[in-house]
Amino acid sequence: MSITRDLIINGEHVPALSGRTAEDVNPYTGEVYATVAAGGPEDVTRAVDAAAAASEEWAGMTPSARRRIFLRAADLFEERIEEGADIMAREVGGVRGWAEFNTHLAANILREAAGATTLPQGEVLATDLPGVRSMSVRQPYGVVAAISPWNAPFILGMRSIAVPLAVGNTVVLKPSEDAPLACGLFLADALVDAGLPAGALNVVTNDRADAADVVSALISDRRVRIVNFTGSTAVGRTIGTLAAQHLKPAVLELGGKNSLVVLADADLDYAVDAAAFGAYMNAGQICMSVDRVLVDRSIAEEFTEKFAEKVKDLPTGDPTDPATVIGPAVNARAAERQYALIEDAVAKGAVVRAGGHRLENSLVPATVLTEITPAMDIFHDEIFGAITTVFEVDGPDEAVEFANNTNYGLTAGVITEDLGAGMAVAKRLRTGIVHVNDQSVSDEPQAPFGGIQESGYGKFGGQAGVESFSERRWITVQEEGHARFPF
Repeated sequence: MSITRDLIINGEHVPALSGRTAEDVNPYTGEVYATVAAGGPEDVTRAVDAAAAASEEWAGMTPSARRRIFLRAADLFEERIEEGADIMAREVGGVRGWAEFNTHLAANILREAAGATTLPQGEVLATDLPGVRSMSVRQPYGVVAAISPWNAPFILGMRSIAVPLAVGNTVVLKPSEDAPLACGLFLADALVDAGLPAGALNVVTNDRADAADVVSALISDRRVRIVNFTGSTAVGRTIGTLAAQHLKPAVLELGGKNSLVVLADADLDYAVDAAAFGAYMNAGQICMSVDRVLVDRSIAEEFTEKFAEKVKDLPTGDPTDPATVIGPAVNARAAERQYALIEDAVAKGAVVRAGGHRLENSLVPATVLTEITPAMDIFHDEIFGAITTVFEVDGPDEAVEFANNTNYGLTAGVITEDLGAGMAVAKRLRTGIVHVNDQSVSDEPQAPFGGIQESGYGKFGGQAGVESFSERRWITVQEEGHARFPF
């Protein structure tokens, strides 16, 4: 029997005003996993009504009271790890290890948000005005529009709402149509059960066919003051444009064409393990996944042989099996897009070193390709799947030039036994994030997370996240005497 869920508006579970619903399909079995309310623009208005009405009371709640809610929600979320793992497996094909990682990091995002409630809210400024106290203060925007993705649903869904709420905003969350539970309703359940007041967080699920209308209604509502979105660059460009048309700031975390640079002195076995994790965790469906491994020519063939040997044995199949490493793509369309990249590359001369063959149940085998050229789609496009490419480079300079040859700029990794050389490469890479002696996939709630160029703008995480979701005001107080005016 499938799960049935309604919208969450003003603390209540309510159907869409139209009475319509949408099906949420298990990518591995093809069966309907859940049925959710298919909200429309009129439901968005209801949700914004609730968020706007709750805004003043929530912002006025004492920091310690807000902190208790986040800490309780973090504990509840971790207590529900079995339910969460089942949701991730059946809704998005997430394997057990990935689900556990999502659960614990999402809980820690809530704990980091709890800490954000009591951070300093401004500073006293120097002034030349006699008798004046000059201050810079931070305050919540008001209503935040959050649009969360399916691929790391607990992490990225929680990230889209936790700090915005912690600094005093209220939120209307529109989760991905591919994961309305995992990146929406399941997260809200923990916060509501922890005591979040009615209206502070509202969730509007929708049918895929209505997505454009729902997003437009959300962003264009004058009471929504700021937007955050995590997802593809193509969709992010549309959302950023719409936000700009309404003169609203946006935090956009978008796609990546991420490189792992392996220098000549690297520990080969470590480099192979790092590349495998970075390329194939969550079947490569992470914005930070390794699309390109750039290996010094002197060790490239040995690396590629070892890498292909490791990759071909990664357990692939049912995401509910704890032994599975490579689960399905999020849906059949995503799997077909990956196969199209492989077939295009092979037809134009690429060599398959591992994987590459077709599987059923929306599965794509862990695949390694070499001899990639700019004529191939995979050279330019974000892969976002269980495929990676290996290139030979002549030294650090060529590796940096190659890594920077993209319009994206999210993350990167450098593997070397010489930390000085690694830092020298890291400083020259045009990415928002880089990890020396590690691969490209990493996240911590206290770290500033975000890219540059077509990987988006704005930051989530830590102090940077607090600054993203609160606005700065200048306030002066004439404490002594009166101001003087020229007339």
